[in-house]
Amino acid sequence: MSPPFALPAEDRELSPYTGWTRAHWEAVADGLIAAALRWATPEGALLHLPGRPSVSGARSDGLEGYARTFLAAALRVAGDGGRDPHHWLERYARGLAAGTRTPGRHDTESWPPILDHHVRGQPMVEAASVALGLALTRPWLWDRLDDGVQERAERWLRGALTHTPAPNNWYLFPFTVASFLEAAGRGDTATARATQRALDLLETWYRGDGWYADGDGRAFDHYNGWALHLYPPLHAHLTGDAEVAARCGPRLRAYLESHALFFGADGAPVHFGRSLTYRFAACAAVGTGAVTGHTPLPPGTSRRLVSGCLRYFLDRGAVTADGLLSLGWHGPHAATLQAYSGPASPYWAAKAFVALLAPADDPLWTAPEGPAPSEGPDRVLALPAPGLLVQSTRADGISACTTTAATTWPRTRARTPPGTTRTTAARPTPRTPAPPPPATPPTTTCPWRPAASAAYGAASTPSARGTATAGAGRRPGTGRCSRPGHPWCRACGWRA
Repeated sequence: MSPPFALPAEDRELSPYTGWTRAHWEAVADGLIAAALRWATPEGALLHLPGRPSVSGARSDGLEGYARTFLAAALRVAGDGGRDPHHWLERYARGLAAGTRTPGRHDTESWPPILDHHVRGQPMVEAASVALGLALTRPWLWDRLDDGVQERAERWLRGALTHTPAPNNWYLFPFTVASFLEAAGRGDTATARATQRALDLLETWYRGDGWYADGDGRAFDHYNGWALHLYPPLHAHLTGDAEVAARCGPRLRAYLESHALFFGADGAPVHFGRSLTYRFAACAAVGTGAVTGHTPLPPGTSRRLVSGCLRYFLDRGAVTADGLLSLGWHGPHAATLQAYSGPASPYWAAKAFVALLAPADDPLWTAPEGPAPSEGPDRVLALPAPGLLVQSTRADGISACTTTAATTWPRTRARTPPGTTRTTAARPTPRTPAPPPPATPPTTTCPWRPAASAAYGAASTPSARGTATAGAGRRPGTGRCSRPGHPWCRACGWRA
């Protein structure tokens, strides 16, 4: 199937495996943005795409439509040195001004406020996309806004710094907001605290082999590539933060050693974990490695992987006749979704366009395509840190991922959509239930991972900074129970 927008002719000399070049990526980005903007409110602050609403509600979904397509436009324009032939940035600047004028008001344009993650907290996620988009386009958008709009936008973004994220990759959303504010000359103790907190947590989540757990415990999935290995390296790349680059760059390189095997010869990423409607965001880490230089892959192999992944989904109906990304895997597929999936959720896939930050004369685009690792010799790769076994076979181009008993299966019940045959994942091993807490729990200092506990509670009450009441698990930053009836400390993993 072909998307409902024009694509350039294939170039099988430069790209013998996919036929795609940088021009194809630009055309896909332009097509997706143009189609989505047709659903914008009059001033462009919200994009109300058609489809089932998420649990966060229609206004949050509209913000999601703005933020995620803005990130696509920002990567497209920044990668072309500021050239903006379709005037995307003008439209998103108007939307920014309108959305931040009266946040929380129930009118046509106003954005919802940023609140704690358990109180319809989705705007915190979208704040990261807005902040990253502003960082990428600062000379052409932010620096041209009047002072009043800048002040309002900063005030809205700062909500991410003063509210509690979910205890996982969400801590990188305030981190990304802080990165932009500091780069724009608006840093303070709150931005410094958010930055250090996220970096401290990354240290506690790193398990080795290039893999992070998505929060405390053992949750491993595609969030490694499209979040944990994306925000810190891009922050370092955009701001020149040598310390973060030295810390996170080698880990990204190690991650890509195994992650490259997660793509079949047809371009499909292994179907495992949650949020799979994000589709070709699965190749974002490959593009990030190519752009930042933290990659073990030759440029031609990197392009083979990212173009193969993007084309895989476009060739199989991911884009509707209206030019929109549907909720699903190939086409619409309800079993792939979660309660937080809304009409604009698939545009998290915009992170794949990080590859466009490599200019047209970069080897990523000029080197001839090479084969994907799954098209090379048969391989079996054990990854002890995440508890995964990755296998690829050259004869059929299939990559498969098997979990072990030590791995917490990523949080999804999604079934593999019909027609997904090139990449597979094994069924999870059931987890052993935790023992019940003691009948009369004492009060004590949490003995597990004090660094994580301190990092979670950096801006919270003393009870959330590592001192917990046994049997009364604290939500980091609030001092309230993390989950009623679950007597454990969400901040550091301590259990009564």
